[in-house]
Amino acid sequence: MQKLATGLTHFNKIAEGARSIPGTDVVVKRVPETMSPEAFAAAGGKTNQSAPEAQPSELANFDAIIFGTPTRFGNMSGQMRNFLDRTGGLWAQGALAGKVASVFTSTGTGGGQEMTIASTWTTLAHHGMIIVPIGYTSPAMFDVSKGGGTPYGASTIAGGDGSRQPDDRELEIARYQGEHVARIALKLQA
Repeated sequence: MQKLATGLTHFNKIAEGARSIPGTDVVVKRVPETMSPEAFAAAGGKTNQSAPEAQPSELANFDAIIFGTPTRFGNMSGQMRNFLDRTGGLWAQGALAGKVASVFTSTGTGGGQEMTIASTWTTLAHHGMIIVPIGYTSPAMFDVSKGGGTPYGASTIAGGDGSRQPDDRELEIARYQGEHVARIALKLQA
């Protein structure tokens, strides 16, 4: 059975999509918070997360990893950067080479979604991971009447205060990304 990891929030839809592929075991994790508890609470961070914290060493246990990060000025969050910077030992061993990887994001405004995903790919490429974008393989990508979603990966625009929830199209794209990545990972295992 293949194992696939993903992140939280509207991206539970990604996990749902991956679970729809028989033979896929999905594990949802979150990267450790780097802010002090006081600063995190003051910034509106959610302290009651049900997903356990990921450790870099466990990434080697998965066949596919779907990384999720909020956008910070067109880049991944500092927390994700810190987490990925701790994967040097895995890189030295080639432990992630050949594993499937994909990325999704959330932005406060419309700026930086594609840049965040593409800049995250750089680190994954250095590991030798097989990067899987969505492309325009989901029919929902052609509905331009609503918010986020890019050919690079699922995305949503949350608003500066996080008050906007993902719409049905964004959720469908997220679900599809999980399904798409799980299907490809399973094919590569065969």
